[in-house]
Amino acid sequence: MIAGLVAATALPLAITASAEATSAGPTAGTAAFRSISGQPSSSVSRIADFYGAYIDAQSGPGEGGNLVTELRKYYVDADYLKEIEAWEDANHADGVLRAQNVPAKWTVTDNGKADHSEAVVTMTWGDRTTTELVVDMNRDHEIIHIGDEGIGGK
Repeated sequence: MIAGLVAATALPLAITASAEATSAGPTAGTAAFRSISGQPSSSVSRIADFYGAYIDAQSGPGEGGNLVTELRKYYVDADYLKEIEAWEDANHADGVLRAQNVPAKWTVTDNGKADHSEAVVTMTWGDRTTTELVVDMNRDHEIIHIGDEGIGGK
């Protein structure tokens, strides 16, 4: 009976220790906490927010369903959304990601401003290859273009 009590107590402690070690990584004593920041007034932040939420939704159960649709409605200009849908019909792929799959990770980098904001979205795929998209956003914080080059030809 004592052996059973010891095992029952030790098992949850071992599981907890294992989970903590796994989440802390190999440099548990020296690991720095990551921080991610943004501003609703920043177009680059909004593009990053959109791609982060969109990729999360596409990666989830049912490939995002209504959430993907709602994210598109919220972040993408209504007229440009029609262009994305036309691109999807012609290319049989996701028009926001310009791919048939969902990337394993992504980064968004400011690419300058004119009368609109522009950012480069770099997507890293499961095989570690990368692709880049240039995303343009108007002053109303709506995506107005996604492509290999920005509106200004950058």
